Amino acid sequence: MDKLLGLIYFVSATLLAIYGFNILLTVGLYWRTRAHRIETPPLTDMPHVTVQLPIYNELYVVERLIDAAVALDWDRERLQIQVLDDSDDETTALARARVEYHRRRGDDIELIRRADRSGFKAGALAAGLARTHGEFIAIFDADFVPPRDFLRRTIPHLLAQPKVGLVQTRWGHLNATYSPLTRAEALALDGHFVVEQTARHRNDLFFNFNGTAGVWRRACIEDAGGWQGDTLSEDLDLSYRAQMRGWQFVFLPDVVAPAELPPQIHAYKRQQYRWAKGSTQVLLKLGARVLTTPGLSLFKRIEGLLHLSGYVMNVLMLALLLTLVPSMMLDARFPDVMLYFSFAMFGPIVMYALSQRALYPDWLARFRYFAVLLLLGTGIALNNSLAVFDAFTRRGNTFRRTPKFRVESQNDAWQSKHYTLPFSWETLGELILAAYACVGVMIAWQRHLVWTLPFLLLYAASFAFVGGLSLIHSLPARQRNEFQISDCRLKNQPNQIGEHSRAT
Repeated sequence: MDKLLGLIYFVSATLLAIYGFNILLTVGLYWRTRAHRIETPPLTDMPHVTVQLPIYNELYVVERLIDAAVALDWDRERLQIQVLDDSDDETTALARARVEYHRRRGDDIELIRRADRSGFKAGALAAGLARTHGEFIAIFDADFVPPRDFLRRTIPHLLAQPKVGLVQTRWGHLNATYSPLTRAEALALDGHFVVEQTARHRNDLFFNFNGTAGVWRRACIEDAGGWQGDTLSEDLDLSYRAQMRGWQFVFLPDVVAPAELPPQIHAYKRQQYRWAKGSTQVLLKLGARVLTTPGLSLFKRIEGLLHLSGYVMNVLMLALLLTLVPSMMLDARFPDVMLYFSFAMFGPIVMYALSQRALYPDWLARFRYFAVLLLLGTGIALNNSLAVFDAFTRRGNTFRRTPKFRVESQNDAWQSKHYTLPFSWETLGELILAAYACVGVMIAWQRHLVWTLPFLLLYAASFAFVGGLSLIHSLPARQRNEFQISDCRLKNQPNQIGEHSRAT
């Protein structure tokens, strides 16, 4: 038994180290191209552009989204806006009223409703695409507020390079300083966009459309097989299919589309669950094609597989904890080479530090929240492992949206609003794992296995943090009977953005 546990631990640690060292490699790829800047070509024409806004139950943010889309600085005769509404609550009434308001003002905007939610977001995007007349398709999720010059800074790249099928921009944050949780989330996204996406783009590796804040060439979507709803990551799926067809993608880190970060940990866990399951589904769907598509370098293939399988790291982290404690009890011995695996942990540290240094003058103050991100990233391993397991066992395919509350400042609250999520049972698993790690700490201390203490203490603190915060965020009671539609109109009047766009 001790040999079996030791083997599982060694294999898991080895694979986890490979992912960690690959992050260091990504940092190196970013560093060597960090000074490269992409100049925006002159805008020689204003082609027809369709802006798609897929929404599902977005009471608090739908008006803000629609107004921001209408405010985009583009020829009104060549801008079509589609509100792709699959909602089953009061969101539809708000969206319809806002669409009619802008239609009366001469904007080409329509509300599109489907008979059912088949295909979820992918199905909504496909349904809207069949009714578009734009050559280029910009997509924004409900929690985004695109800047007015978004199209002027992205479309020129598509016009100047016929083989470019997608232009992806960086996500900004509307509420990064709201709480330690949102600060950690912002730090994680900054690392992904500033370092990882930049490194992948500038070194001709696979990288993906992030589901929003990007512009597609319609011909690219159609050539790659269109939107498909057989995974929960339709964006990642289409991205890989398009790149394997020879289409090129452009990432613009200097163009920023701000969005709202989930203030409730349940919402964040739901978001991560969907991303973890969807990415693993795409791995199962396209992994073999990544290995066999002609014309790709071996390095690009390997990096593609590591990219698609990234959420497997959560399973490996869980396996390490579960096998380490009994292995210590059985006096299992591990190869000395494993001591060098610990250097892999520097990958995430350097990546997130570089992203903050590149973006913010006060980057050291912001980087302090890496400690919170470390607890969050480790403590969410059970949640994400369950998602990976569901993907491999092909259990269900329900798209569970990330709730948005329009929380932008310290004075905004989400606790009494619609869409707050209740207690979830994986919270008990997280607290059990925290206790399990504490048992491991006591065993390690008694047996003088000092080298295991930092890891076990991290596991104990991380699962206690995520599980405890999940309990705290389960307390707010939803007061549906007292809910008023006016509650979703917070400090801004619903037509302010639209009125401003007309005035300017």
